[in-house]
Amino acid sequence: MTCGLVLLERFLPAAYNHAMTSKSPAPLIGLTLDSEQPGGYSKFPWYALRQNYCSAVSQSGGVPLVLPHEPVAVARYVDLLDGLIVTGGAFDVDPALFGAEAKHASVTTKDARTQFEWAILKGMLAANKPVFGICGGQQLLNVVLGGTLIQHIPDAVPDALAHEQPNPRDQAGHEVRISPGSRLHAIVGAETLPVNSAHHQAVAQVAPGAACNAVAPDGVIEGIEHPDYRFCIGVQWHPEFFISQGDRALYAAFIAEAARS
Repeated sequence: MTCGLVLLERFLPAAYNHAMTSKSPAPLIGLTLDSEQPGGYSKFPWYALRQNYCSAVSQSGGVPLVLPHEPVAVARYVDLLDGLIVTGGAFDVDPALFGAEAKHASVTTKDARTQFEWAILKGMLAANKPVFGICGGQQLLNVVLGGTLIQHIPDAVPDALAHEQPNPRDQAGHEVRISPGSRLHAIVGAETLPVNSAHHQAVAQVAPGAACNAVAPDGVIEGIEHPDYRFCIGVQWHPEFFISQGDRALYAAFIAEAARS
């Protein structure tokens, strides 16, 4: 049994065990972890996740479960989970994964994390279980579906906004325009949303079959969705901060769909 499955079956609170072994009304939502090298918190490699990723799930009616990067456990995770959130982090998708011949100097990768997230995303999509990509998770979702990325916005987008906003992340950095007729538009019920912004990469070519559902004033793609899946949405901002009612509605819609799994 892997380390991740030991955590699942031995050390989680009773509420989690109940959610995994019974038809609970609260869906079990997996959240991918960031990973760090020794230093800071520990002299050994360690995982990290902001608390509000989990609290946003809980407040929306789900049961959050963080996922260690155990590739051999992916099939078991897919069986257990009702939905998946691929989180963001201070790293980038390897450009080789979307066919780029060169890597921008600003690109930093975490290959083990990406390998795990790629595998579990593919597994959840194959099972047609709800997936929700946030910031870097949205970028990876687009690549997994067959799309490409802008490697560094300041070098690729003339007169770009400050997508790595200087103000705190629990405040808005700019607005996005929501695409009429998109599922995102139906969920948030608004033409525009104030969003935070913490990225230097973005979607370049939207994956085949997917659609752009949100755009920044400078033309940077801020959201994608794929209509062939029950729930397959990615956004470039961090809705777990609940800056707007639209953010809350997005989490609520994801959790509601996961509850149907």
